[in-house]
Amino acid sequence: MNNAEIAENFSLLSRLMDINGENSFKTKTYSIAAFQIENLPVQLKDLSREEIFQQKGVGGSVGNKVMEMLETSHLEVLQEYILKTPAGVIEMLNIKGIGPKKINTIWKEMEIESVGELLYACNENRLTRFKGFGEKTQLNVQEAIEFYFQNQGNFLYAQMEEFFPQIDGYLKKLFPGGKTHVTGAWRRNELTIEQMEFVVLEDNETVKPKFVSAQPPELVEETPHSILYKLKNGLRLKLYTGGSSMTQELFQTSGSPAFVAAFTERFPGIDYSGTEESVFAQAGLPYIEPYLRERAEIIDESLAGKTAPVIGFGDIRGIIHNHSDWSDGVNTIEEMARECINKGFEYLVLSDHSKAAAYARGLTESRIREQHELIDRLNTELAPFRIFKSIECDILNDGSMDYSDDVLATFDLVIASIHSNLKMPQDKAMARLLRAIGNPYVTILGHLTGRLLLSRRGYPVDHEAIIEACAANKVVIELNAHPRRLDIDYSWIPKARKKGVLISIDPDAHALEGFNDVKYGILAAQKGGLTKEGNLSSFSLKEFEAFLAERAAFKKIN
Repeated sequence: MNNAEIAENFSLLSRLMDINGENSFKTKTYSIAAFQIENLPVQLKDLSREEIFQQKGVGGSVGNKVMEMLETSHLEVLQEYILKTPAGVIEMLNIKGIGPKKINTIWKEMEIESVGELLYACNENRLTRFKGFGEKTQLNVQEAIEFYFQNQGNFLYAQMEEFFPQIDGYLKKLFPGGKTHVTGAWRRNELTIEQMEFVVLEDNETVKPKFVSAQPPELVEETPHSILYKLKNGLRLKLYTGGSSMTQELFQTSGSPAFVAAFTERFPGIDYSGTEESVFAQAGLPYIEPYLRERAEIIDESLAGKTAPVIGFGDIRGIIHNHSDWSDGVNTIEEMARECINKGFEYLVLSDHSKAAAYARGLTESRIREQHELIDRLNTELAPFRIFKSIECDILNDGSMDYSDDVLATFDLVIASIHSNLKMPQDKAMARLLRAIGNPYVTILGHLTGRLLLSRRGYPVDHEAIIEACAANKVVIELNAHPRRLDIDYSWIPKARKKGVLISIDPDAHALEGFNDVKYGILAAQKGGLTKEGNLSSFSLKEFEAFLAERAAFKKIN
C-alpha cells in the first residue's frame, strides 16, 4: 500500500469512529495521522520498520496499524467499523456539507440509514427538529444530495423534468425539420430514468461532428444505429440513428422489448410510412399510448375492448394525505385549505403523523382534540369546501394501531402506514400489514412497501395477499404520489382493480408545493391503466362523503 491508501484508511477510520460516537481524542489521533502520512516526503512501504516508527505522526498504535496495512493490505479495526455501520450511513460521507458528527445525529437520533431517506426527510422538513440542523443547513443538505444523485447517472422522472426541455431544445436546433423526437423510458413515463433516448434521422457520421465543442460529451458506446453519450451532469444520452422513418423508429424504441416483440410477431408486414395511429389502426387496434406499452398483454386487452380511458390531470377532485405544521409540515391547516380552494379542489384530507412518530411531532390524544376543534371552525368558515379529519397512523411492530379504537373513531378516515423497523422479512411485514388492514377504522393503506426509489428497497410483501385482504375489508390502497415513492407500484394496479380495490392518488404533501406531486401519481397511475372511477381522490365531495358513510355502515363503526 502507498501513503495515499494508508492515509485514506486512517481518514475513513477516524470518520467512522466519529459516526459511531467514539471518544473524539482517539478519532483525532487517526485524522492527524492521515494528514501527516499523506504529506510525508517518502513512501512508508520503502522504509524499514524502525524507519517507519521514526516518521512524524507514525508511532505507537498508529505505527502498528501502518505495519498491519503494509503486511496484509488490510486494517482489521477499519473492517470492524465498516461492518457495524450501515452502508447507507457510510455513503453519507459523500454528501458535501455533512460531517461525521452530523451523520451520527442523522443515524442515531433521526434513525435514518440511507442517503435517499435523508433526502426524503429534507423534503418533509424533518431535519429542522434536531439540534444543529436549521432551515439553511437542511436546504444545503438537500441540494448536496440532489447533486450527488445526479452524478450517479440515475434520475427520478421528476428530476429529469429540469433537463428534458434543455436537451430536447438543443437537439432540435442541431437537427431541425422534424428529424429528432424523444423516445424510450421518458416517453413511457418511467418512474426512474437511466438514460434519455432520442430518435435522430441522421447517420452516425453526420451526428458526431455536431457534438464537437469546447466541452464535448463523453462518447461511451457506438453501434451502426446508435450513439451513447455521457453528459457533464452524469446523464446518459442515447441517440437512435440511421433510420429513415420517424414513425417506425419511434414505435420500435418507445415500447418495452416485450411489447414491441409481441406486436411485430402478431402483426407482420405493417406499413410504417404514416403515423403511429395508422400503425395501430392497421392492426385493428385503438391507439395505445406510449405509457401503456409495457406489457404485451395490453395488445389482447385492447383487441377485446377491455381498456378504458385512463385518469387525467383534471380528474382529481380532492387532496388526500397531507401534513400541516401540527406535525412535520410547513403550512398551517388554513393555508393548505385555502390553497386547495384556489386550485379548484373540493376537499382536503388532513392526515398529520400519529404519536409514535416523535421525530415528526406526532399528535398526542389531547392535540388531536384541539386540531379537530380547529377543523370544525374552519369548515364552518370555508363551506362548502370541507376539511376531513384524518391521521397517518403508524402501524406498530405487532400490526396494531398507534391509537385505541376510541381515538380512531374520532377521525373521518384513517391512513395506516409503516414508518419504523423497515428491515424485516416478508412474514413479519405481512403480519403487520394484514393485522392493520383488518382494523375496522383503517380506510387507506399508505405507501404499501415503504420504498424510496433509487434509495431504499421496500420491505418484501405478498402483493396478491395484500390486495385480497384490502378487497375483503374494503380498504383503499394508496398510490403515494411523492416522486421518490410512487408506491403501490403501477404494475399492481390492474390486479387491484380486478379485485374491486380502489386506488387513491395522494401527494403526501408537507407543504403547499407538495400538492403538485399529484401529477407524478397520475403519470404512474396511467401506466397501470387506472381510470378516474377507480381512484378515490377523483370522487366529488358528495361521492367521497357517501363512500365514507357506506364503508362505516359496512364495518359497523360510528
